[in-house]
Amino acid sequence: MDPVDGAAPPDVRPPVAGPGLDGIPRPRGATSEAAESTASTEPAPQPPVPQPLVRVWAERLRALLPTPAGTPFTCAYAAVLLVTSAITEYADPSLVHALHQGSSTDVAHLVQHPVLVLFASALWTAGGLGSPYALGLVVVLTALERRLGGVRTAGVFFVGHVLATLATEVPVGLAVLVGHLPESSLHRLDYGISFGVATSVGALAGLLSPWLRWPLLAAFGGMLVNDLITLQDPLTNWGHLMALAIGVALWPVVRRGRYGRWVQV
Repeated sequence: MDPVDGAAPPDVRPPVAGPGLDGIPRPRGATSEAAESTASTEPAPQPPVPQPLVRVWAERLRALLPTPAGTPFTCAYAAVLLVTSAITEYADPSLVHALHQGSSTDVAHLVQHPVLVLFASALWTAGGLGSPYALGLVVVLTALERRLGGVRTAGVFFVGHVLATLATEVPVGLAVLVGHLPESSLHRLDYGISFGVATSVGALAGLLSPWLRWPLLAAFGGMLVNDLITLQDPLTNWGHLMALAIGVALWPVVRRGRYGRWVQV
């Protein structure tokens, strides 16, 4: 029927209440009301709370200390050195001298028992636990092990220990063979962890950012050069410099596939 003139057309809009049917758009008012109700029920995201600077540095300092779970190789090696240092301090001096002599990596022992003395010589610390190399071993090996794992850290240490030992003792044997050194040089007392520590310092420098890498190498290398000039054992001091160079040469190896938790700085 035609609408009567002047009468308003009937309201044919669907009711607002109730869910809409598929294929039929929701009324504008219902959509906005549903969005407002959903937004009111969801909690507002909280901004991240920054950690205090003191706490950040405390965590960094704690990462420099070994733990049995995080750095098992460093902890086990430090425990062995603690025992051998106690033997050196409290055992009979004649027994200590015999143990050191039997562990010496001089030419005579290297010819007879190379594997035994190369391993045994790394079980003693020259100067005791208070020596700079003993303290450096704990810090440097902890940092390396957190980056590389125990197996690769042990590999870096003992590769440097073995190669630097051979680089210093083989020339002595050749010099004795051609008559440039007396035969007593074949029985030179040589043991300790310093070659392995120097190699570990060189390897660790390759994992640091440049603003830490080069000052570390300059400071440690300067100390070794000073020892070479002032101390009375040039053969061992040259060995320290060669061990540091071996650690630097290992940069491509230690940088490949590192997975440690320690944050690069």
